[in-house]
Amino acid sequence: MKMQNAIEAKLNEAFDASILQVENESHKHSVPPNSETHFKVTMVSPAFAGQMKVKRHQAVYKLLSEELEMAGGVHALALHLYSPQEWEASGQVAPTSPDCMGGSKADSQLATSGAQNQSGGHS
Repeated sequence: MKMQNAIEAKLNEAFDASILQVENESHKHSVPPNSETHFKVTMVSPAFAGQMKVKRHQAVYKLLSEELEMAGGVHALALHLYSPQEWEASGQVAPTSPDCMGGSKADSQLATSGAQNQSGGHS
C-alpha cells in the first residue's frame, strides 16, 4: 500500500488532524486487483475551522498534487474534511461512498443496450 501510506504521511505532516482515515476503495471499481487509485479521506482538523469547504479541498489537492498527477496515480479522491465542531455536529460519521457504476463496463453495456433499443431490441 505505498500510495495509501504516502497520502497518510503527507496529511499527517501537513494537518494537525485529530482523526485521519484514508481508505483505499479501489477494489470497488473497475481496476486491476491491488490497485491504489481510488481513495476516501476522512479528516478532522482544527485547521479547517472557519474555512470554506473549497479551500479545504484545494489545500489537500495541492498537498497531494504529485500523487494526483503521476501516471497510474490517484484517479479519484473523496474528501470529507471537518473542523472538530463540524465533526461533533455530524454525529462523527462520514458519508458512505456510493457503489461504483462500473466505469467503462457500464459504458459498453449502455452502448450495447442503446444499439438494441435503436434496432427494436431484437436480434
